[in-house]
Amino acid sequence: MKRYLIIQTAFLGDVVLATSMIESIHATAPDIKISMLVRDGNQHLLKDHPYLEHVIVWKKNSGKIKSLLHVINEIRKIRFDAVINLQRFFSSGLITAVSGSPVRSGFSKNPLSFLFSHKTVHVIGDGRHETERNISLLKGIIDVSCLKPKLYPSEKDKTKTSAFKDQPYVTMAPASVWFTKQLPVQKWIELCGRVPDHIKVYLIGAPSDKQLCDKILSGSGRNNILNLAGEFSILQTASLMENAQMNFVNDSGPLHLASAMNAPVTAFFCSTVPAFGFGPLSEKSSIIETKQPLTCRPCGLHGKKECPEKHFRCGTEIDLTDIRFN
Repeated sequence: MKRYLIIQTAFLGDVVLATSMIESIHATAPDIKISMLVRDGNQHLLKDHPYLEHVIVWKKNSGKIKSLLHVINEIRKIRFDAVINLQRFFSSGLITAVSGSPVRSGFSKNPLSFLFSHKTVHVIGDGRHETERNISLLKGIIDVSCLKPKLYPSEKDKTKTSAFKDQPYVTMAPASVWFTKQLPVQKWIELCGRVPDHIKVYLIGAPSDKQLCDKILSGSGRNNILNLAGEFSILQTASLMENAQMNFVNDSGPLHLASAMNAPVTAFFCSTVPAFGFGPLSEKSSIIETKQPLTCRPCGLHGKKECPEKHFRCGTEIDLTDIRFN
């Protein structure tokens, strides 16, 4: 019996996309026992995952070094047959290098990649989705097809959200960690006004997004709109998104939740572009971005705290008139 470890200790969306690798390995070799290493907080995404043997948690925000040593010790005790590192940073490279596994695969940009047994080049903008770039790390280890990411809300999660599914609804996830990835508030208010009256609008997000959602709610003037930010766990939110008529999201974590549930999604790309490889994977999906040829866009691979040009035209000039509701 073989055991594989997948390392992805970045943010929520990155972990969701990493579930593509779990699906791909299991579909080819269901006898392989798969574990995953994530940062503290993201383990809830993988609760009761049917294809995971273990979820190892690294507490990066409290006692980081002590927790790192504990994680390394735990990994070495398990004796994984293969460790696949999806990140390109020193700490994950160290975990991989000293894992004791005979197969240590990672991207060549990792500063410790010279200690890996398998290395792959990570290229942004070559037409591949991030899930495909991740799967390339399995080359020479196991031959798999790249499957879509997937999450598994429990029956309890579905029951928690069932009362909100009694009539047609859409969800809107207006927040992002980065200002330049976030569709402006006035655009969200405009979008609320375009939703037909018989369709409910649910504003979703983390507890920290509640104030932003309140601002959109009060500005919308709608009666059938609810601020659900902070009301549900991540898997419960994913369950709610699965049954929505449409989910409106930024280039952020909720976009990948929609992909993992194969939920209908409309994604707004402001300062970033789909060519980076983080676009939607749902069967019913669309991308909306400015039609203006802005020389400053994209301004970087990740979002920024403010527009470097001080105008944020990539967000304010997004046109919502083509959005239709069936």
